[in-house]
Amino acid sequence: MAGSEEKETRIRLPQLRLDELLEELQARLDAARGTRDRVHSLLEAVLSVGRELDLAQALRRIVEAAAVLVDAEYAALGVIGPDGRRLSAFHTVGVTEEQIAEIGPFPEGHGILGELIRHPQALRLPKLSQHPASYGFPAHHPPMNTFLGVPIRVRDQIFGNLYLTEKRGGAEFDEEDESVLSTLAVAAGVAIDNARLYEDSRLRERWLQANAEITHSLMSGSDHTAVLGLIAERAREITGAALAVVAIPMEDTGALTVELAIGAEADRHRRLVLPVEGSLVGEAFSTAAPVTSGDVSRDDRASTGPKRFIGLGPAVAVPIGTAEGVRGVVLLVREAGQTAFTGKEIEPLRGFAAQAAVAMELAERRRDAEEIAVLKDRDRIARDLHDLAIQRLFATGMTLQSAGRFIEHPEAGERVVRAVDDLDETIKIIRSTIFGLRARESGRGSGLRARAVRTAGDAAPVLGFAPSVRMEGLLDTHVPREVADQVVAVLSEALTNVCRHAQADRVDVVLETDGREVRLTVTDNGVGIPPEGRRSGLRNMAERAEQLGGSLEWQAATDSGGTRLQWRVPLPEE
Repeated sequence: MAGSEEKETRIRLPQLRLDELLEELQARLDAARGTRDRVHSLLEAVLSVGRELDLAQALRRIVEAAAVLVDAEYAALGVIGPDGRRLSAFHTVGVTEEQIAEIGPFPEGHGILGELIRHPQALRLPKLSQHPASYGFPAHHPPMNTFLGVPIRVRDQIFGNLYLTEKRGGAEFDEEDESVLSTLAVAAGVAIDNARLYEDSRLRERWLQANAEITHSLMSGSDHTAVLGLIAERAREITGAALAVVAIPMEDTGALTVELAIGAEADRHRRLVLPVEGSLVGEAFSTAAPVTSGDVSRDDRASTGPKRFIGLGPAVAVPIGTAEGVRGVVLLVREAGQTAFTGKEIEPLRGFAAQAAVAMELAERRRDAEEIAVLKDRDRIARDLHDLAIQRLFATGMTLQSAGRFIEHPEAGERVVRAVDDLDETIKIIRSTIFGLRARESGRGSGLRARAVRTAGDAAPVLGFAPSVRMEGLLDTHVPREVADQVVAVLSEALTNVCRHAQADRVDVVLETDGREVRLTVTDNGVGIPPEGRRSGLRNMAERAEQLGGSLEWQAATDSGGTRLQWRVPLPEE
């Protein structure tokens, strides 16, 4: 009996060892198979990410691949902003749009997220809340405990970080997860670099196409305003701006006028007159260099006068031209909350504006040549009229005067005298025409527009600020000199009254004409006109209007105070 029991024991022991070995072998085979599958998944993820050339889509694929590879419930990719301290963009997986709306704005890089920005190396945590840099979560944020983060490098710079939380099954992220994610981050850096290069090439192509379109438009004889509109529209489209404004210098005034505005709040900008000193656009014009603003709605260089940048934020003003000659400034403004204009964006924009200026220069040279040809033709006509027509008319008149002595019939004699008088009058008309053909604009800067801007500028030192000036219509063409003199006098008187009595910190001047009348409106936010008080200034302005058949009206600008004064007179029919 004892021998048989011993034999059975010997048989069972080897069998047990064999089972253990088989189980161990199976476990290793499973592990090898799992490793093989994971390597395949990693290779597929690398290929998938590498195929994408659109940057936004590439970032989305990177986040999705990271979540699948380490079996994480939540994944995010934070893009580090230009300052190197905050996140400028955030791409997530696992959080719904409804949850995002409830949580609020995307994180900027505090707490654990900021830890990876400050120390760009892999970070693996079994519990987020136990880390010293833990910042907590906002309301409505889903609970997160386990954490794995790795940086993404593009060449020698940190582009952003991958953040993975909540490994499925309640497990912790291990070294293999970290190794797989780090490998993906390397591939992601290459994919991002390729997408950036592709994006840059596409952007350069768009700028080149825009330059070619503008050059063709100018060389084909398009209207100057239409070309400026094309410059503004293409710059706005390519940079993703919400508003584009083009300002050009006003002759002999030291100011800029907004020639056109396209996009959000455009109506608030058209025909505004902006000072060179102290304005965002003026700074770009005077320095012949781009000028940026992180938030134009709060920038003192752009927020003076009426509110014009509601809902807008980052801005850049770029000169059209070079230091040798600036022809204007294009101002581009993005919506509030969008990214600021970077040097990488501004450089091609600056080149675009310089090329546009060259095209404008060539077009002007062509127009000058055409104008010179016209002037030469006028001079030839004037010479011919003077040397031929007038001399022949004069000779004919002398002949008639001589012949008149021999005419005995009284009525016939009177007719000859009238004919001689008519010839004298014709000679005067021709001489006046000659003078008109030869006369050129000698009084540059003497138009109503320039005089009104100078008057407003002269009042600025006394007011303590520059008045906002807006002009509409053909003021220099439709308004005759005698009416223009009265307009300037009334504007000067109105601004003087504001200086003396209004205690205002803002004045808006609007000067406009529709060809039938000219209207001057001056609005301030001061204390208003008291019921009793001296009205000599108002009486003078009213008398000037009445002399020209017009009128003067004034009223409270708003319920809270201020004065709105409107002076209007009809224009003589041509």
